[in-house]
Amino acid sequence: MPANAPNLRLARLPGDEHEVSVTGDWTTLGLLPRVVKFKRELAKLTGDHRVSWDLGGIEKLDHTGALFLWRAWGRSFPERLVIPATLKEYFTRVRTGNESAIAEPSQPWRRLTQLIVRLGQAVLGFLDQLRGMVQLIGRLLLDVMDLVRHPQRWPTREISAGIYRAGAEALGILALVGFLIGIVLSYLSGDQLRRFGAERYVVDLLGIACVRELGPLLAAILVAGRSGSSMTAQLGVMRLNEELDALTTIGVPYTQRLILPKVVALALSQPLVGLWTTAIALLGGMVAAHISLGVSYYDFLDALPKVVPVANYWIGLGKGVVFGLIIALVACHFGLRVKPNTESLGAGTTSSVVVAISSVLVADAIFAVLLSHVGM
Repeated sequence: MPANAPNLRLARLPGDEHEVSVTGDWTTLGLLPRVVKFKRELAKLTGDHRVSWDLGGIEKLDHTGALFLWRAWGRSFPERLVIPATLKEYFTRVRTGNESAIAEPSQPWRRLTQLIVRLGQAVLGFLDQLRGMVQLIGRLLLDVMDLVRHPQRWPTREISAGIYRAGAEALGILALVGFLIGIVLSYLSGDQLRRFGAERYVVDLLGIACVRELGPLLAAILVAGRSGSSMTAQLGVMRLNEELDALTTIGVPYTQRLILPKVVALALSQPLVGLWTTAIALLGGMVAAHISLGVSYYDFLDALPKVVPVANYWIGLGKGVVFGLIIALVACHFGLRVKPNTESLGAGTTSSVVVAISSVLVADAIFAVLLSHVGM
């Protein structure tokens, strides 16, 4: 606390009496962050005639501070009061003037202060999260360098298991969502294209949209909610049970055995599940186009390679790799930051999914801007 901050010191005197020393700057700005605390302390002293007051330590006083003390005294001077002559004028004005005209620290100022504090806390929290993420990436790079020098240490079984859990086990839900999205997109676009007699362009629209954007993006969002949350929960439970500390104690680097396999597995499986989602979405769009627009399956499949350049497939695969890395890093980052309580585990899992999906959307927007003229 600064030396000139307002303060109350309660000292016990002989005979069960007390003395309150008032020190510091009793001004509007000085009282603003301490109003509630001082109200609570002064409420215990109001009406107690055994308390003597010493205002000799006040360095600065304005009408707000004088009114604050005046109300704490019950709007009358205490029987035992030591007050410098220079401060009497403030209390005289408070006693003879209109108290309502002298307000306590205004609510707008308090709200502004709280807003600034919350903004500062949010910025510091973001920087702390960013620092933790950079540290995690650096540790993983060191692990990769170590594994390159010692190939026999590669956790191939963990990587294979991660690919199976994040890829093969997710094919069903990805196929369902992709097929439905393809149907919806085909019906909505077909209805608009029919008005202009351009039904044949439904293949162009579905091809570009699914191969370049919807396939990789839908797969990433579903994997973030399904596999990303699972990774965060797994690492969080291991943190709660102190299993990570146990691995460190016995000399096993948990980043190399637990986190790196997850990152590699998602980076390898995400392009494949994105391609799978794209194919099923095109299948759903082809069925809907045949039913609603009369486009035959042969014409659809024959036109698709002509209207979708190969570069779009490479863009979709590249997005899959980047999205997989983002989801795995975010999931592991929040899993390692879980505190030893169940509430933190739930909050960390929720934050992991939200941040992963948001980061994927930001990355997709960056891809869209940077590659806007590629493959079109």
